[in-house]
Amino acid sequence: MDLFVSLFESTVRIATPLILLALAGLFSERSGVVDIGLEGKLLFAAFASAAAAYSFHSPWIGLGCGIAVGVALSMLHAFVSVTVNGNQLISGMAINIIASGLTAVLAIAWFQRGGSTPQLDSASRFAEVSLPFADALSSVPLLGTLYSRLLSGYPILVYLTVLIVPAVAWLLYRSRFGLRLRAVGENPHAADTAGISVARMRYLALFWGGVLCGIAGTYLALYQTGSFIRDMSAGKGYLALAALIFGKWRPGLAVIGCLLFAFTDALKIRLEGIALPGLGVIPSQFIEVLPYVLTVLLLAGFLGRAVAPKAIGVPFVKSR
Repeated sequence: MDLFVSLFESTVRIATPLILLALAGLFSERSGVVDIGLEGKLLFAAFASAAAAYSFHSPWIGLGCGIAVGVALSMLHAFVSVTVNGNQLISGMAINIIASGLTAVLAIAWFQRGGSTPQLDSASRFAEVSLPFADALSSVPLLGTLYSRLLSGYPILVYLTVLIVPAVAWLLYRSRFGLRLRAVGENPHAADTAGISVARMRYLALFWGGVLCGIAGTYLALYQTGSFIRDMSAGKGYLALAALIFGKWRPGLAVIGCLLFAFTDALKIRLEGIALPGLGVIPSQFIEVLPYVLTVLLLAGFLGRAVAPKAIGVPFVKSR
């Protein structure tokens, strides 16, 4: 039971930024814009939130700055991809490269700590939230333990993510906005003929994607690590894109993919230092590569063909 609870807690905590990034990519790519810049947005939002929280001693100001930076980078990507019809892949990679270099330079210039920000105190970080009656029920066998340990004790951003997932699913598949967004991603010329502004829908999609990237970066810096560390995103943006492809651009399946990657990551922590009969201690390099091997296997076609939105990556030029 302790092992199960520990794995579940670790999986939820690791999966939270992946889920937010996957939903951000879902907004963008459902509108027809490739968003490979999720990694850079996550990294820059983490830096902005950590720097702001350290300066103002408030996690909420850090969250606001993280979201603002995520939205700003998304609008930059939208301008290149939608307004001037630039190459979407190059724009996304440029954001990743800029974020990787500029965050380290700014951190060195402002904090003189080798590319990191100072460790945040408890008042500047998001604390874990105890649900009602969690302490009182912790002594109750099984159900009380599950409630107090599996459902309680996460930061508010985890509970916010739990609410965001069904909200995004409803928005995409049950609202007029979602219908128009998916139409723009599948056939922008038909949507334009029907009076839908393709540029406006893609800007809105990238805007909401930037908001989610900002929340993910804030979670990473203001809860998981308590500071900004150089290149702390560690490929999470690419893993989120892999989960999105695994989920065939559907929110529910994409979340399952993120949980699967997170479970693998949580499991590798438990495997470190363990000796297998006849094999000895598992090499740490093998353990570290497990999530990425899983990514390659999934994307190699083990789960069937994933069909992307038809207009993804194709600049829209209005018909005359």
